[in-house]
Amino acid sequence: MRIACAWSVALSGLEGAVVQVEAATGQGLPKITMVGLPDSALYQARERVRAAISGGGYTFPPQILTINLAPADLPKNGSHYDLAIAAAILAAMEEVPADTVASTMFFGELSLDGTVRKVRGILPAMLAASRAGFTRVIVPQGQAREAALVPGLTIWPVSDLHNMVDVMHGRPIVLVPEAMAEEAGEAPRQLPDFSDVQGHSDGKWAMEVAAAGRHHVFLHGAPGVGKTMLASRLPTILPDLGHEDAIEVSALHSLAGRQLESGLVVRPPYSDPHHSSTMAALVGGGGRDIHPGSISLAHRGVLFLDEAPEFGSRTLDALRTPMENGWVSIGRVSQQVRYPARFQLVLAANPCPCGMAGVAGKECTCAAMTVRRYRDRLSGPILDRIDIRHHMLPLTRAFLADSDISPETSAAVLARVIGARDRQYRRLLDTPWRTNGEVPGSYLRKHLPLPEDLGPLERGLSRGTLSARGVDRVLRLAWTLADLDGQDRIASHNLRVAMLMRQGELARVA
Repeated sequence: MRIACAWSVALSGLEGAVVQVEAATGQGLPKITMVGLPDSALYQARERVRAAISGGGYTFPPQILTINLAPADLPKNGSHYDLAIAAAILAAMEEVPADTVASTMFFGELSLDGTVRKVRGILPAMLAASRAGFTRVIVPQGQAREAALVPGLTIWPVSDLHNMVDVMHGRPIVLVPEAMAEEAGEAPRQLPDFSDVQGHSDGKWAMEVAAAGRHHVFLHGAPGVGKTMLASRLPTILPDLGHEDAIEVSALHSLAGRQLESGLVVRPPYSDPHHSSTMAALVGGGGRDIHPGSISLAHRGVLFLDEAPEFGSRTLDALRTPMENGWVSIGRVSQQVRYPARFQLVLAANPCPCGMAGVAGKECTCAAMTVRRYRDRLSGPILDRIDIRHHMLPLTRAFLADSDISPETSAAVLARVIGARDRQYRRLLDTPWRTNGEVPGSYLRKHLPLPEDLGPLERGLSRGTLSARGVDRVLRLAWTLADLDGQDRIASHNLRVAMLMRQGELARVA
């Protein structure tokens, strides 16, 4: 019996566990046995690897071959083990040095002709390899840049099985040039900017406050009033991600199968799923291979739900826990996966299904019960977690005729947002939180100075217009307003404006 081993990574969420891939040959009729809790995609690797090795001119074991994936009690799924399985078999057949294979991490899928294909999750797999002490990793050629984002690793990109064998023998390899996009004929892409938004000064200021404190927002108004335009420009006034956040966000996108050809994701992501998305697509899920959902792909960025009442109550209510703790836990019989989901939620809704309820000069054709059912789809618990509610009014003709107005650019707004974030960072330096929108109510009330006049909060509680959670959210908003004003504590006018923003009355008094 001859035994050889290689190494790969089993991914469970963002966490990666090192897997030893053992190949053992024995006496008996030709047969391949795979053990170690493989899923169906991994079990089919037997035939892919057999065809790739035989087609490449290498010796495939003519007797019993046993493939063991250790630890045996850890579920393993995906096709990225193909390259490690092939390397272990070739080492057992003495086609490649067994000691070199045993100190190398392999990650890649094999086609029948031996070509190495791209796989999901390269970045979190490389992080796991680095933590386990590996220094040499073989990955698909087209994913070398993504793998190289993790320092301390020697990355060998291979295009086929022959390249992998050459690397194991220490021979120089010749790679096929990576396909590059033709950029010469492409026009430069124009990014959205706040200066594109004409009017809506109160709405733009509400978005600035939301960006400064990372507050959730609910925009409602007639169709075409500008809700989507404002929401899509919110990421342009958010600061760049820090290094740790960029790695975490990039790892999530890598797990979702997105290629990181341009390096780490350093700008806050923007996710806008369609209202027909299922709950699994929104929060994450799948079979044994649990994928991150839209809320995790919006981690440290913006999750925009346009036509929010069309999503359905159960789907929207699934956001309640992640909005509070910044994580989503997805359980299956064999595993429990937890993905980060600290997103900034922006909801947008029309006043009714036809969109004309309460719009001047328009007539709503919806029945009263239809309008009520439409609005009830946004449950009280969800709306109670929204910090800013803003009613957007249609623009006037007089404003549209004014061509001398020069709206502020995103860069100008971003400068103020960064200043407010710096004040929050210094105030929360010794805490696990970074922005006002994350600070729990207990810390707000016990460790930060309260406003001198608490009358507005007390009246809101006595009248039932504020819940206990609502009080905390008003205080968070008030702190953000104070930070934008450059103040060290909440002033009385900050509290009053925060109350108006929370109750959706800012547009009425603006």
